[in-house]
Amino acid sequence: MKTVSYVLVISLLLLGSVSCGLTSRSSQKSSFRVGYDFSGVNKVAIVAIQGSLKSEAAKDQIAEFFTIELLEQGYAPVGRPQVRASLADPASESKGETQARLKDLATNEAAVEVGRMLKVPAVLTVNIPHFGEEITLTATMIDVEDGSILWLANGSGRGEGGFSGLFGFGGGSKGSRNDELLGGLMGDETNAAASEPLSVDEAKRAQRIVKSMCRSLPSKLAAEF
Repeated sequence: MKTVSYVLVISLLLLGSVSCGLTSRSSQKSSFRVGYDFSGVNKVAIVAIQGSLKSEAAKDQIAEFFTIELLEQGYAPVGRPQVRASLADPASESKGETQARLKDLATNEAAVEVGRMLKVPAVLTVNIPHFGEEITLTATMIDVEDGSILWLANGSGRGEGGFSGLFGFGGGSKGSRNDELLGGLMGDETNAAASEPLSVDEAKRAQRIVKSMCRSLPSKLAAEF
């Protein structure tokens, strides 16, 4: 009878921790260049997704969330896969001279140089300082002609997964202590992690943050009508 009671108590605690884990908090700050004529910005190349997120598949998902928002605001985005394909193309202009410097696209100068190669008026870079229980993103749109910042936004959100509060098992957060423990038991999963997409919870939280950040992005739709 005691065993049944213990199981029932643990089950109730687990349900409580799951319900608590569904809560999330988010915030965002953003600004754009006042007085700038955004009507001339038709194409925007998403050139860099940098930071703590290591999976290329996950980075592509983050880029896709920004692609959706750019499209909804009337821009013509050049996606991250297309940018990488252009940089890897031997026929790309100045590719042989710039490939070494373009491996790290974290700097505004490198991003602008990629934009000139792609012949787009603006580029977008995304930095991800934190990606776990707390997700933090910073997006910067840069004028390719003079390297000035056109739009800058920072967004963050926190949401805990299922059993983290009770037993320390994270809700799909990458780089957690549980990943380290499992890695020690199951061997090196570095290659698998490099292609691992976002979990459903991570994708939902990240997309919410991106959508909130892009609310301040100047819309081209209003200017066209």
